[in-house]
Amino acid sequence: MDTPLPPAEELALIDRELARLDARRLYLLTRREWLVRLLWQQAPAAAPAFPPVVHGAPPPAGPSAQNVLLTLGAVLLAVAALAFTLVSWGSLGIGGRCAVLALLTAAALAAPAALLRRGLRSTAESVAGVALALTVLDAYALHAVGLPGTDGGAYAAGAAAVLAGLWAGYGLALRGLRLPLPAAVAAAQLPLPLAAAVTGAGPLAGGWALLATAALDAVLATAVSRRAVRLPAAVAGGLLAAMALSTGLALSLGAPGTAGPAGLLAAGALLGVLVALREPRAWAAAVAGGLAAVAAVGALVPAPAPGWAVAVRVAAALALLVAVPRTGGLPEPVRRGLLWAGTAVAVLGAPAAVPTVAGALLSGPGVLREVWAATTPRPAGVGYGIPYVVTLLLSAGALAWPAGVLPRRAARTAAGVCAGTALFVAPAVAGLPVAAVLAAQLAVTAAAGVSALRATGRGVALTAGGCAAAAALDVSLTALDGRLATFAVFGLLGAGCALGAAYGPAERLVRAGGAVGAVGFATATAVAVGASAGLAVPWRAVAVLAVPALVVALAPRLGPVRVPSEVAAGAAGVLAVLLAAGDGPVLALVLALGGVLCAGAAVRPDRRALGWAAGALFVAASWVRLGASGVTAAEAYTLPVSVLALAVGLVRRRRDPAASSWAAYGPGLAATLLPSLVAVWGDPYWPRPLLLGLAALGLTLGGAHRRLRAPLLLGGATLAGVAVHELAPYVVQVVGALPRWLPPAVAGLLLLVVGATYEQRLREARRLREAVGRLR
Repeated sequence: MDTPLPPAEELALIDRELARLDARRLYLLTRREWLVRLLWQQAPAAAPAFPPVVHGAPPPAGPSAQNVLLTLGAVLLAVAALAFTLVSWGSLGIGGRCAVLALLTAAALAAPAALLRRGLRSTAESVAGVALALTVLDAYALHAVGLPGTDGGAYAAGAAAVLAGLWAGYGLALRGLRLPLPAAVAAAQLPLPLAAAVTGAGPLAGGWALLATAALDAVLATAVSRRAVRLPAAVAGGLLAAMALSTGLALSLGAPGTAGPAGLLAAGALLGVLVALREPRAWAAAVAGGLAAVAAVGALVPAPAPGWAVAVRVAAALALLVAVPRTGGLPEPVRRGLLWAGTAVAVLGAPAAVPTVAGALLSGPGVLREVWAATTPRPAGVGYGIPYVVTLLLSAGALAWPAGVLPRRAARTAAGVCAGTALFVAPAVAGLPVAAVLAAQLAVTAAAGVSALRATGRGVALTAGGCAAAAALDVSLTALDGRLATFAVFGLLGAGCALGAAYGPAERLVRAGGAVGAVGFATATAVAVGASAGLAVPWRAVAVLAVPALVVALAPRLGPVRVPSEVAAGAAGVLAVLLAAGDGPVLALVLALGGVLCAGAAVRPDRRALGWAAGALFVAASWVRLGASGVTAAEAYTLPVSVLALAVGLVRRRRDPAASSWAAYGPGLAATLLPSLVAVWGDPYWPRPLLLGLAALGLTLGGAHRRLRAPLLLGGATLAGVAVHELAPYVVQVVGALPRWLPPAVAGLLLLVVGATYEQRLREARRLREAVGRLR
């Protein structure tokens, strides 16, 4: 920094200025302290709204100090009580202890009133909690001293009832306390269940005790306005009612047709409906009441088999769905709750049929063990699966009922799935003949397919299409048991899929699925025809290729389903290759025919890429044929590929002279040169190295003459490799004859020469790179 003053004078000036600022700051701090003391000495009204904090100033007295004093007093009282308990409690008799406990309880019960008057609500709540705990100890002391012979369980039930009443009265007397009333509600849950337990009553009596207590809770929850009573009563009542209804349901399932469990469930249903009528917001009570009503009806019906118990309850749910809309005067929450209950039973009843349905559906794959043996296994579920079929039909009716609470489209879709599944498995579980089973299942499959085609919503269409596909797969597997059944079912299903693919108004994905199904069943039919004609497995692949050929021929007319049809045709081609894999000549034929099909498809402008697939298949066919003929020379496999690739590269260079020689000729040259060079190193004879060396020399000279990078570099590298191979034995002999120290010495000398001329070698490498880069 530049200043007009010398450094010594400027430093002295700064020191004087800092001293002056320090003196001024000290004066201001002293003045501020005096003003603060003056303000605190004046009246509180004159004090500022936010007095400054000064070290040493006494804080104003207030409620916080009072709370500290009360807390300290409570701590001292606790310490005194502890000392009394440890020192003097053992010297008192039982009566004295009871008297002391009663005195402490009375003091604890009286203290909250005084604390509330002083505004110490939190302290009052704490003391009240201690007081309630002391009343429980008082009850125990009364039993130990005054009633030692009374049964403990019966006394506990009575004591709980008395304590519930006392705590309720205490809470009503001191309305500022929140703890006594919920505690009274909690204590009121014990008398009836304890009484049922100690009297040795059975599960049914215990369920009635739980339900009666839940009814008392419902009265409190609906008739009392205080939240401290309503909320715990509602929670406790819901839990006890659920326990009572669970007990009744378990008893009804264990002994169907008995009136006791049915009565308990009916009482629970009535309680739930009454609560919902009294409190419209309690719609869950209406749902519980509806569920209990359905269970009560099911409990009255003696079920001859386990499956019928579910069917009866689903039938009761359907009746509930039918009856509720016709009952006038029901509040909307009650009506909706009952409808939800009926729908829930219908939805939960359907999964009960899953084991039977799965057994009937999984019987089809068992035919694969013996195709065309006419020994279709009897599906699991025969003899006892009919109730589950009835359950599915009833669930479908309940879901499709107009008064349901589910979205209409989703409900109808679920109903259709349940009904279709029931009708599909019904003939199998009924034990009908195979022909009747196949006919019925084909009808259900056709109905699902028509539903998928005519559906207006995407979700419904895809769901129906998925069901149709699953049904078609299962029925086609079942049909493999008989020769005639196989051709009939495959033909009908293939024709149906083809019609579905051609149906224009249908969902696009459904039509695509139909096209894939048509190609798939045509492929399966071709395999079946080959098997029926007695062809060996590899020769059946030739029959399978008829399906991709038909798709290639019809592709321009397929329209929107062209792509899925071609994809399915490609899968059929892969299946043909797998079938022919065990026979080399047949596999070569199949690969060649596949190449012809791909070449035919590549004629169209939008399928030009299949030309590469055709070339690959032709090459693979030639290789497989050569291998099957016992040819082991690598050039027999690589030269045809190189000739074809070089011809393609020559055409490309003529059309595009600017194209790189690597792109045009590189793949074709490498396809033969590299495998042949590898083969040379394992060939002990002279013709292959000679011919490969001459070819590499010609390529090198031609590439240099025509200034083409690919022939020059590939030919030169191959020529160098052949030369090294030919010179290697002599090099090994020379190295073996030389002294051991000579090779390291030569290597060291070479490194010294390269290091000394490093810059020159770099310039030569750059010139070589530039020269190669100028080649095409």
